[in-house]
Amino acid sequence: MALTNPNPMGPWKVTVYDQENFQGKRMEFTASCQNIMECGMDNIRSLKVECGAWVGYEHSSFSGQQFVLERGEYPRWESWSGSNAYHIERLMSFRPICSAVSVLNHKESKIVVFEKENFIGKQWEMNDDYPSLQAMGWGNNEIGSMQVQSGAWVCYQFPGYRGYQYVMECDRHGGEYKHYREWGSHAQTFQVQSLRRIQQ
Repeated sequence: MALTNPNPMGPWKVTVYDQENFQGKRMEFTASCQNIMECGMDNIRSLKVECGAWVGYEHSSFSGQQFVLERGEYPRWESWSGSNAYHIERLMSFRPICSAVSVLNHKESKIVVFEKENFIGKQWEMNDDYPSLQAMGWGNNEIGSMQVQSGAWVCYQFPGYRGYQYVMECDRHGGEYKHYREWGSHAQTFQVQSLRRIQQ
């Protein structure tokens, strides 16, 4: 069953549809949904984010590939996967990104990336969007670990905000991601080549 935010004027609202182009069965949510099937829908094939930033998941229980959903309309799967080469036509669970609300100003977001796991090796403090880490001076295609000091970030496997997406938040894991296995259930590699701040 979907959880409902006790404050109906709260910072999150998403409308989901079981067909593409905002057709079919429709439901509104103001809080997390662990399994859309428990709410009487088979899947989510389009959605509209009206308030807040969300992360959608390929599978129930917040597992599988992650997709950042900021304010706007997502009429079909390509709109949430972007130029992603991975064909995920539906979402099965989703939750608000609470850390995106914790910073008053988008520019206050801060993350520190490390060359090796467990916060070892070369490090780089970031407070801006980076479409290509290598072009900005990060020597290789891998990040071993990360510390999110404020806000929420999305890291991408490839330059130009493409490939697998990993949502990093200051209020999950205490903001510390010691190894790529902590980035999400679908994480297979240390490879991160672009990252950006998530906008509320």
